[in-house]
Amino acid sequence: EGSRLLARLPGVPLLLKLPRDRFAYSPIRGRPRWRLPRGARIAVWTIVNVEDWDIAKPMARTVLPAPQGVVTVPDVPNWAWHEYGMRVGFWRLVEALAKRKIRATTAINAGVCRSYEPVARAMLELGWEFMGHGVVQAAAHTLPDQRAAIRTAIQILRDFTGRKPKGWLGPGLAETWDTLDLLAEEGIEYIADWVNDDQPYEIRTKAGALVSVPYTLELGDLPVLVGQHHTEAAWLARLQDQFDRLYAEGARQPRVLALGLHPYISGVPHRIKYVEAFYDYVQRHKGVWLAAGEDIYEWYKAGPRTPRPSKAGTT
Repeated sequence: EGSRLLARLPGVPLLLKLPRDRFAYSPIRGRPRWRLPRGARIAVWTIVNVEDWDIAKPMARTVLPAPQGVVTVPDVPNWAWHEYGMRVGFWRLVEALAKRKIRATTAINAGVCRSYEPVARAMLELGWEFMGHGVVQAAAHTLPDQRAAIRTAIQILRDFTGRKPKGWLGPGLAETWDTLDLLAEEGIEYIADWVNDDQPYEIRTKAGALVSVPYTLELGDLPVLVGQHHTEAAWLARLQDQFDRLYAEGARQPRVLALGLHPYISGVPHRIKYVEAFYDYVQRHKGVWLAAGEDIYEWYKAGPRTPRPSKAGTT
């Protein structure tokens, strides 16, 4: 796999653009065995995406198509769809996770700390990890000054929580050619945009290395329920199937299962029971590490053969 942390070579300019400039292809077969805390087979990472949408711009996504096919501003129904999650759905998710003693990571638009302060305060009091997710919900390509936006998001989260975020999830998982370099230069340590592995790995930047912690496209509530319009029962079956396979494979080579949730999708009355059912299913298994993203990152950074105590629980 190469060095544990890639260093910048003095005097050698780095021309980083394409994926192979950033990281080598690494088949999971034949890798040194990665050891999780207490011999766990699988790390289950919960990410609650908590967002601040600007009603003066086109919406980040929609549940109701634009009338006559013309995008309108303000888009009242779709903006309100999102805010239902902040008013009501978020609190259902909090209750479901807290009841099961699950420490989540919030991928948070930093603007939430101001626009929806009670939501941000609740997550802080629960001890959730705060992961950078921009200032408001806007893809990197739309920002007039991406570095300034990253810097502002980090500063708002630092001021609110008392600590700099270690991780970053791009809104819409969008990046420009420069995003990784900018994040590393601003002190971010791990990234979740690259959904191409079941284990962490290193990504080269002009400012050293970022670690990619596995996220997912095919499990989250947004792509499955809103994008692909699958039923909630089919979503639960997919979650359990994914867990079962990774759990079985984890006996030989531990894996990460990441689940992205949105309050306006998973937190609605007709879906919350499926979230609860999945976590009840997970917690019936031994050898499961319920971890935040920073826990997985820190464990990986310490080295695959160097177990150490963890703040997250193992069932």
